[in-house]
Amino acid sequence: MEALKKRVLVLHGPNLNLLGKREPEVYGTTTLENINAMLTGRAGELGLELVFIQSNYEGKLIDAIQQAPGNYACIIINPAAFTHYSIAVRDALAAVNVPAIEVHLSNIYRREEFRHHSVISPVAIGQIAGFGANSYLLALEAAANLIKSTKL
Repeated sequence: MEALKKRVLVLHGPNLNLLGKREPEVYGTTTLENINAMLTGRAGELGLELVFIQSNYEGKLIDAIQQAPGNYACIIINPAAFTHYSIAVRDALAAVNVPAIEVHLSNIYRREEFRHHSVISPVAIGQIAGFGANSYLLALEAAANLIKSTKL
């Protein structure tokens, strides 16, 4: 049971594998590998183990979410484009009893109108957006505090 208390699932949605190349004026030049390395370093300091999954396929993310109970204390998810329309990802998060933190590199509320609505937020513990790669680090800190305070 102790291992569960220290494991966090980090899910990266579609097109995040292109970070560093895709629209650097919006998403910056930091790659997904850089973000994962930053998170891994900080997780070690916090005594957490991270598992990373990036997929452009909705079903792979849903499968990972459904397998989270009993395996992870928390989920950090950047659903990317799925944020705005994937009822399936939303329903998977709602169906599992694992707290989820929604992350976005950019501030979705300062972008195109269609990006202003998240179907994920109502089932997430919270949302962190607009701080670039630091959004993930802030989410990791929040996850560590949640795990520590709730003794998950």
